[in-house]
Amino acid sequence: MIAGNRSINYLRISVTDRCNFRCRYCVPASPFSVIEHKKIARYEELLKITRLACELGITKVRITGGEPFVRKGIFSFLEKLCNLDALKDVSITTNGSLLTRDKIKALIQMGIKRLNFSLDTLDPVKFASITGRDRFHRVWDSIMTAHSLGISPIKINAVALRGFNDDEIDSLAALTMEYPFHLRFIEYMPMGDSAVEKNQQILTQEIQDKIESSFGPLIPMEREYNDGPAKKFKLSNAKGVVGFITPISSHFCSECNRLRLTSRGTLRPCLLHNYEKDILISLRNGASDRELKSIIESTLTHKPLFHSLNEANAKDIPISHMTSIGG
Repeated sequence: MIAGNRSINYLRISVTDRCNFRCRYCVPASPFSVIEHKKIARYEELLKITRLACELGITKVRITGGEPFVRKGIFSFLEKLCNLDALKDVSITTNGSLLTRDKIKALIQMGIKRLNFSLDTLDPVKFASITGRDRFHRVWDSIMTAHSLGISPIKINAVALRGFNDDEIDSLAALTMEYPFHLRFIEYMPMGDSAVEKNQQILTQEIQDKIESSFGPLIPMEREYNDGPAKKFKLSNAKGVVGFITPISSHFCSECNRLRLTSRGTLRPCLLHNYEKDILISLRNGASDRELKSIIESTLTHKPLFHSLNEANAKDIPISHMTSIGG
């Protein structure tokens, strides 16, 4: 599939808006309701939409939530997804709190070899503060178990926030000296009714400067096939990779190859714009495969070449919170 001059081959599928954590930058500050079960796309519906997207050129899928592993039946769904011939790569973003050794082994047997973990701090007290759950050791155990079982690469996503984990930037980057992890610092994106203040946002240049003052130069790395938007670097003698995801300071919209399918069955061509196209209603109303493919293709005509989050008076800040989209 083509959107402008971009080849779209990557589909991110949110299987649920529910999560067992309450991360402050992800869920709204004010009370909110989860989506009714009847409005959530069933697994067979997600599989059909994915199959049609694959026929249009999708070769890579990432499963997100909420937290994917809170949804019942997820392993059966993942197994069927991995059996779609057109898919060359299936990976998962998770907080890791519900994974066990046996579950990780099951993922490997299906062919899933890449996991992204969300981990913003190495301090258990801070972890409980940002997530609302005292689960740091459970998450760290999952990361180390995945590492011991050969999951590679293991990517660890950390949202950098001033006054929260800015004093841990060195400690997080230092993980790459000991382990072959990809530690990615993500600029905070103001979305929905977040409990995080915009002045807590830390941009990449400040993070890079801090790391280089402690460890020396960050050496740029070449991009590979399965790379996402992260700009990758390596520290001297490091086993792993330090990455930066820069949606605010240096947006990568013109290079974006993604389409999102939310748990509500809407197609979203851009995380940072509010446009969505409902494909689930058409599917449930008996639309043909050709009609459904037309919906997918028409959605991509709305894929923007830029966003306005880094503008002082941005007017298109997404009104949806992250768990309802599938970040």
